[in-house]
Amino acid sequence: MAKREPGKIERIAADLRAKIESGKYPPGSKLPSVSELQTAEGIAFQTSRDVFRTLEREGLVFTQQGKGSFVTPFLGKITRDGTGRYQAAARSEGGARGAFEAELNRLGLVYKRSETEIDRARPPRDVAAAFGLHHSAKAIYRYRAMKAGRDSTDPNEGFVVQLATSWFPIEIAGGTQIEEQDTGPGGSKSRLADLGFTQRLVRETIEVRFPSPTEAEALSIPDDRQVYELVHHASTADGRVVEVAVHVMPSTIWRFSYMWELDAQ
Repeated sequence: MAKREPGKIERIAADLRAKIESGKYPPGSKLPSVSELQTAEGIAFQTSRDVFRTLEREGLVFTQQGKGSFVTPFLGKITRDGTGRYQAAARSEGGARGAFEAELNRLGLVYKRSETEIDRARPPRDVAAAFGLHHSAKAIYRYRAMKAGRDSTDPNEGFVVQLATSWFPIEIAGGTQIEEQDTGPGGSKSRLADLGFTQRLVRETIEVRFPSPTEAEALSIPDDRQVYELVHHASTADGRVVEVAVHVMPSTIWRFSYMWELDAQ
């Protein structure tokens, strides 16, 4: 039986994939436009779009509205060390402002800081319940579209790899550095420790879902690419929840790693 020839989309996507993996198109480089690929390959405009969409789903390519398609700044995945990332030494390593920046530093990437949205608002019902707040009470939130790149001098280089919203009780964090743009070495967890609310227990739950249109736009991904939603609860030794964070992370970019000891049997 004759072997089936790959379809046009598969064939052209495979050719671009090989050029990316061989380094012809290095990480962060601009790819031909949809129109340029259409002309070069003699294909329909929609077929050309579908080629890029295929590579976007694989996490090899991301598209910026009005700028074109680019190779992801790194090939592979960011490993989120769920066991050790929040240790004080790990999250402040090299002067990092938290675990995320430290993870990127270890990969040779740069955390491209952008404006953090900081305000006081009514938290979602589950967050209010975790803090023991009345449903009409407010809490502090910090929202960040967290961007990774390779060039520390170019503010426009790189792309968003996760969305993070962190919530804190006002009675603890109100008027502190947690409400400032720069939370200092070690990030908000270190500032909570400075205030006497050292986190001793972390509980995280992870679900896979499709992004909302707003999330897909912020992450520059197709709305049919799945994301992880990681909900993080951090408590003090006496069981008080002092931080709840929600992270939205493309499944093609991130992997999770955990390690723990078992009791001897």
